[in-house]
Amino acid sequence: MARLPVVADTFYPGNPTLLTRSIGELVTPEQPPRKALAAVVPHAGYVYSGNVVGQTLSRIIVPETVLIAGPNHTGYGAPVALGTEDWAMPMGHVRFGVDLAAGMLQHSSVIVADNTAHQYEHSLEVQIPFLQFFQKKLSIVPLVISHISYAECEQVAEDIAQAITAYEGQVLLVASTDMTHYESREEASLKDQLVLKYLLQLDPRGVYTTVTSNQISMCGVIPTTIILLAARCLGAQQAELVKYTDSGEVSGDTDQVVGYAGVVIR
Repeated sequence: MARLPVVADTFYPGNPTLLTRSIGELVTPEQPPRKALAAVVPHAGYVYSGNVVGQTLSRIIVPETVLIAGPNHTGYGAPVALGTEDWAMPMGHVRFGVDLAAGMLQHSSVIVADNTAHQYEHSLEVQIPFLQFFQKKLSIVPLVISHISYAECEQVAEDIAQAITAYEGQVLLVASTDMTHYESREEASLKDQLVLKYLLQLDPRGVYTTVTSNQISMCGVIPTTIILLAARCLGAQQAELVKYTDSGEVSGDTDQVVGYAGVVIR
């Protein structure tokens, strides 16, 4: 069985030729790509946030194995749900990263093999065509995560880092998140800059606490916290903000925007 696309032709073109062309127009390699431990990228429709994803991943040499963590928008499945299926995507079949996933499950009491959470979730799906564009031999380890405590985030991150350390091969960590939702551009920017300050300081507790204490509507705060924690366990030294924008740049509506940020962690 393979997981089928659920937002093709809505969030992104379902035709492989049009999709490849669309991504090519969103990719802007201003400098040579380099190895990275992690990236944080948005998951809206490509017309809104695709340029942020394209610019961010253009900075990275995407390896064959990518662990993608995104928020659970549907409410289905386990709190930390590991998908175990291959993905049948418009640009071609994407393999499930069996070996890395097995290492995660072996050591974790929190991560659960569960495809239910992935069936209708878009937060990971929209990233995959971009990753395929940069890496033709892509395999993925997909995690969909609901709201969990900071202590549980630490445990999941440790499980991930331990599995990656034992894995024979390079792994890129990707956190999928949009920033503040449906507030004015001014309010959204103020809130998002608070979060980004801690993200760029490689401070996962600061990210988690800032979002929860200020009730910031950053949908992927948990995946971002976990990926940042895991990257730190693996030796992360710096983070770079590639681009920040919001939906108003496309829609023209600056009264109700969604914020988008692209960050590379090395």
